[in-house]
Amino acid sequence: MQTERKQQPTLAELSDKIDRLEAITLIGAKNVLDIDEAALFTGYSKGHLYRMTSGRQIPHFKKDRKLFFRKDELEAWLTAVDNRVRTEAELGTAAATYCSTHKAQRV
Repeated sequence: MQTERKQQPTLAELSDKIDRLEAITLIGAKNVLDIDEAALFTGYSKGHLYRMTSGRQIPHFKKDRKLFFRKDELEAWLTAVDNRVRTEAELGTAAATYCSTHKAQRV
């Protein structure tokens, strides 16, 4: 029976994790985020954020040719009601309501 050894993380990997934790902690204290922080906050890549800003699909503003995002606006945008996926129960209720209020007329 062989025992598996978990490989210990390298110093570079640990350093990267610490840097990421510092960035996340800093984001928590800020109200306005730059593109890198917005990417970390939303989980979207910088390229995807750039595409969404050019299509005016995400709230943002520019100052001196740099993109910035208000954290509260990003949170509101991410959790907007129109982005929410309804549960099976909610869909069933909506379907029953629609069927009862839009009875088909038979000819």
